[in-house]
Amino acid sequence: MSYYLAKTVTQDFDAVIQRVTVALKQEGFGVLTDIDVRATLKAKIGADMPSYRILGACNPTFAHQALQLENKLGVLLPCNVIVREQGPGQVEVAAVDPVASMGRVGNTRLTSVADEVRARLQRVIDSV
Repeated sequence: MSYYLAKTVTQDFDAVIQRVTVALKQEGFGVLTDIDVRATLKAKIGADMPSYRILGACNPTFAHQALQLENKLGVLLPCNVIVREQGPGQVEVAAVDPVASMGRVGNTRLTSVADEVRARLQRVIDSV
């Protein structure tokens, strides 16, 4: 089983960031963090790399439900969504697969929450 959901599109990188952010909002997620990996690695170690952003997405309702069932689950939150430049005009959008990550916890009560979050993240990726 893969640990992520992904899709590659032929679009402008910044436009994809905007589309993903809007799609996340439509699915009930807010973006808590936005890490510009490219800029960070350039500033910290002088490394050059293509555009790469990590969006830390959270749906408060599902986060609350999951934390009520498994109080250490915060180590897996928020749900990370990446947008990365693969090549000229090629941008990949990928999200953590919550079914895979929460499945490792071993708490079967999380299954329905993980399934719903996965469905929403898949719709986000499909919409780009």
